Amino acid sequence: MAAMGMGARTGFKRDKKAPPPKVVALDGVSLEIQPGEIFGLLGPNGAGKSTTVGILTTRVRPTSGEAVLQSNGTSIDIWADPVRAKQLIGVVQQRPNLDFALTAREILLFHGAYFGMSSTDRQRRANELLEQFQLLSRADDLTRGFSGGMMQRLSVARALMHDPQVLFLDEPSTGLDPQTRLMMWSIIREYNAKGKTILITTHNMDEADELCHHLAIVDHGKVIALGTPRELKASIPGGYILHLRFSAAPPELMERLKQLPGVTEVRPAGAPGSAEQTDVYADRGGALVGDVVAAATACSAELHDVHISEPSLENLFLHHTGRSLRQ
Repeated sequence: MAAMGMGARTGFKRDKKAPPPKVVALDGVSLEIQPGEIFGLLGPNGAGKSTTVGILTTRVRPTSGEAVLQSNGTSIDIWADPVRAKQLIGVVQQRPNLDFALTAREILLFHGAYFGMSSTDRQRRANELLEQFQLLSRADDLTRGFSGGMMQRLSVARALMHDPQVLFLDEPSTGLDPQTRLMMWSIIREYNAKGKTILITTHNMDEADELCHHLAIVDHGKVIALGTPRELKASIPGGYILHLRFSAAPPELMERLKQLPGVTEVRPAGAPGSAEQTDVYADRGGALVGDVVAAATACSAELHDVHISEPSLENLFLHHTGRSLRQ
């Protein structure tokens, strides 16, 4: 398996001709992930990220569409040939599914045996991973006594045991302390540097921005934005967002804000029909506050609060959906 020497391309596309299911988890999702890249699915809980991973890893059967993995010029239909596909992939699910009756070492050794590794290779690889994930001192302890972070690290180590060509990580940093999270990011980068393809689901904007070469931002089962982190952040109108709260916001004030230099868009951010909370998209942040105060004063409106957000994936999601990734 490791001798294949290249990443793999994965994809899923819903067949639009098929009758719609009663509950649509994914709606017209089409992705192409290039060999050797880290690809991220970014979105809030319930967006369809885990369902996408489930389809690509044979855990969730799609009602229609296709999922294809390519390696060494050969295409593998994941659902027509799941056994062959599983030989090429490693999966870390959102919640650890370790056997609490086994030690950390036994979990890795059994996983290697399942994929046909020799006894010598299993022992060597298990020791390497236990040391890499800082679990060597607890290697012969039962996992029922592990913390959540240790279980997560062991789950990733298990997925790497057979050296898969494609690694799927579903919310890999959930429950990790900042130090362990940085260690996990470093390990992911090292594995990717070997030419491996990695797909990560996350609602952590920093994780997506730091790790991923390309991103698909998903919400309600649809892809709402696709590109590199830099491209996506640059696509926000103006880049900066000034979140404003006024005592009152007459239409005249909204028009004055739209005319300010560098402002690309002004939209209400509060209750429907109310402009007292307003988002201003602009190519500058703090330098615009004086002009906003002057516009408010000219309209006899009082500015109560200003919060400035620099260009970010969070702002991109807010622009497309009108709500935060954290909501």
